[in-house]
Amino acid sequence: MSGRKETVLDLAKFVDKGVQVKLTGGRQVTGTLKGYDQLLNLVLDEAIEFLRDPEDPLKTTDQTRRLGLIVCRGTAVMLVSPTDGTDEIANPFVQPDGA
Repeated sequence: MSGRKETVLDLAKFVDKGVQVKLTGGRQVTGTLKGYDQLLNLVLDEAIEFLRDPEDPLKTTDQTRRLGLIVCRGTAVMLVSPTDGTDEIANPFVQPDGA
């Protein structure tokens, strides 16, 4: 066993590709992954943040703001997923209003 710490995620395959990152506190950012370290600190280029709904802070809206080059601290990263090959689907567990 080496003394070197390794991250559980292998993000090398996502470098220079688009990723979506969800952060603690409900923030959601997409951008091009430029780098990372073993603590899951991420460097994103051309980052765009999806703004939250003022009435329901847990929901995001279609409004965005450009952030440019950013660093996401690993302690705040909850989810990292590729933007290519993913589609948003309707929630199958939501009950219709009449039920």
